Amino acid sequence: MSASGGTKAIVAALAANLAIAVAKFVAFLFSNSSSMLAESVHSLADSGNQALLLVGGKRAQRQATPQHPFGYGRERYIYAFLVSIVLFSVGGMFALYEGYEKIKHPHELEHWYWPVGVLIFAIIAETFSFRTAIKESNVLRGRRSWKEFVRHAKAPELPVVLLEDLGALVGLVLALGGVGLALATGDSVWDGIGTLCIGVLLIVIALVLAVETKSLLLGEAAGAEETRKIEAAVVDGDTVTRIIHMRTLHIGPEELLVAAKIAVRHDDTATDIASAIDAAESRIREAVPIARVIYLEPDIYSETEAAKGPDPQATPGGPAPHGTEH
Repeated sequence: MSASGGTKAIVAALAANLAIAVAKFVAFLFSNSSSMLAESVHSLADSGNQALLLVGGKRAQRQATPQHPFGYGRERYIYAFLVSIVLFSVGGMFALYEGYEKIKHPHELEHWYWPVGVLIFAIIAETFSFRTAIKESNVLRGRRSWKEFVRHAKAPELPVVLLEDLGALVGLVLALGGVGLALATGDSVWDGIGTLCIGVLLIVIALVLAVETKSLLLGEAAGAEETRKIEAAVVDGDTVTRIIHMRTLHIGPEELLVAAKIAVRHDDTATDIASAIDAAESRIREAVPIARVIYLEPDIYSETEAAKGPDPQATPGGPAPHGTEH
């Protein structure tokens, strides 16, 4: 994985969650707290998720093949999407079920000091993990808000770890609140209510992750700043006079495909045009190093054709040409 900060955050979260999962499960065995059981499953699911992110990062480094000529960069998106599924099913749905069972069939908490002690330990450990994720994310975030960073980041690992750690911290507070109210009132139903709240929280986070990673899987264009740099690099004002139209696509977090139809002068020779295209490609790669795959098609600009607007039949997802419908 080229984003070493993302790997560092994942490893920190994995180490913390494995230790916390064991501690929570031991606390559940001694206390019979459903919040602790839900939280132990939550931490176990988070550990599996971080392992998935590491596997996805490793598999994405494979070289391109004739069957996959653009490489395997999108594997990181696939594994991030799997994380949202695991978080929804294993974490969220299990917590809802366990909370419902606890409210329907309440059991008195035993040895209350176990869950309280473990939850305090877990909050401290998760805080260190969350702090690492924030520190590594700030390197890439720049001046963007946290919401913008999560929504527009092309590398999925850091947003996933950030949301998981945030959910873990809030879930721990909910679990501690449920256990505390159960002890204060003598009614263990509060423990079940805390478990239900944890389940709802995990499902909401899983849905957010699913929406964002689905967008990456479908294929997102370059950011606004990168697009401006590419447009400025293409036109030299001599042979390449303008961009007729351009498409960009992330084929991986650090790999960008650029395809553009460029306007050249009608009296330029084939040699002039070929040299201009080579020069434009060099300028694009210098301006935006992640532009790995570049296709430039020369054409003669026509104001009459441009006035007609874009051809919907030439656009992916547009209507099929007449006679090709299935």
